[in-house]
Amino acid sequence: MECPDENSSTGSRSTGGGKTGKLLISASATVGGLLLVALMCFWGCFLYKKLGRDESKSLAIEVGGGASIVMFHGDLPYASKDIIKKLEALNEEHIIGCGGFGTVYKLDMEDGNVFALKRIVKLNGGFDRFFERELEILGSIKHRYLVNLRGYCNSPTSKLLLYDYLPGGSLDQALHERGEQLDWDSRVNIIVGAAKGVAYLHHDCSPRIIHRDIKSSNILLDGNLEARVSDFGLAKLLEDEESHITTIVAGTFGYLAPEYMQSGRATEKTDVYSFGVLILEVLSGKLPTDTSYIEKGYNVVGWLNFLISENRPREIVDRSCEGVETESLDALLSIATKCVSSSPDERPTMHRVVQLLESQVMSPCPSDFYDSSSD
Repeated sequence: MECPDENSSTGSRSTGGGKTGKLLISASATVGGLLLVALMCFWGCFLYKKLGRDESKSLAIEVGGGASIVMFHGDLPYASKDIIKKLEALNEEHIIGCGGFGTVYKLDMEDGNVFALKRIVKLNGGFDRFFERELEILGSIKHRYLVNLRGYCNSPTSKLLLYDYLPGGSLDQALHERGEQLDWDSRVNIIVGAAKGVAYLHHDCSPRIIHRDIKSSNILLDGNLEARVSDFGLAKLLEDEESHITTIVAGTFGYLAPEYMQSGRATEKTDVYSFGVLILEVLSGKLPTDTSYIEKGYNVVGWLNFLISENRPREIVDRSCEGVETESLDALLSIATKCVSSSPDERPTMHRVVQLLESQVMSPCPSDFYDSSSD
């Protein structure tokens, strides 16, 4: 597989979209149903976190005896034994994250380089040829707005993936856990960077990659709050495993397109929907299934539709966000509304999303949110 580098042309394709002011998704789910599903998601997350921490104690045993390191980029001056020695020393104190795919550890090397080790949980056996071949494809992809997969530990009992470490943590942590006040420029830059990363996966890789789980916890930040898309390709990689993890990593409640929930078939347009939800999450500073939405019988998309019907969509913006530019805000709301259309055909491609972000948000022109031209 060949993927062009980050300087490759992203083209100028566009797809049709509906009028921006059109209500896109009816809030048909009852409050009780939303609460039940949310409770199930929280319980699943709790189980994975608990599982990751309980199993982390045996990491030294799992990388010993027959384990080897496969690196995708030859610019790292480490022998397999040096990395394995570091892996064997990891414990709960080194855990920096837990999610649907497994536990993430911070790996500090002697020369000062830092990596993130993702330990895939609840998968039988080590690496087979299919898994290794797919990892080689993912490891060949390098782009400014994607997290690099550096290599993996070929262990008889575990799947351990080595990534570049991002000191800014995840967007989810920045928005909902650390109490940081991201200003307007930071939020816009994060949205644009994440869009470019997803567009690269959709349009510049061969074969094209559908992410399947775009959400704030899969957008990592560097020290300058530049966005990097992570965990791309993993959902497809694990879909054939005989494990209940498949039903969780194939998407996260609150980000899923309606047709995907009905059919289970992922497409580029289901990613676009999830990205639209991500935009709304960044603008509002709230989770897509925040309790304030659920109390009203909505999720973030339903709440946006309600605000549009009331002619007050700007009220979705986080009140603590400083430096909000109304013209850019209106353009972002227009883009997000198109992305979360209930009709996949009315959603723009990610190429088009990037074009709109660069032309209307980064360099806004006076426009009326309600009369935005269709795509």
